[in-house]
Amino acid sequence: MLGDSITTMNSKHRKTLEVIFFDPVNGNLPWGRIEALLVSIGCNVVEGSESLVTFEKDGRRAYFHRPHPQREALIYRVKAVREFLIKLEIKP
Repeated sequence: MLGDSITTMNSKHRKTLEVIFFDPVNGNLPWGRIEALLVSIGCNVVEGSESLVTFEKDGRRAYFHRPHPQREALIYRVKAVREFLIKLEIKP
């Protein structure tokens, strides 16, 4: 499962994954790159009301509010995405 997810990533997705796991956490990562990474590993995207979006994979879910009006994911969002990826056993 882990290997399949990693092989579906292109180089930009891999770089995004590395940024998500880098310390100190980057609070200036474009949210679109995070969404593209999650889709590339096979997450289903469920649009909610307003800015709410849910990502589902292997029976696990993560809920996020898309950043607005800025497009960058702040530190707390990046940390939450990292935690979700760890639960999915996906690391750089």
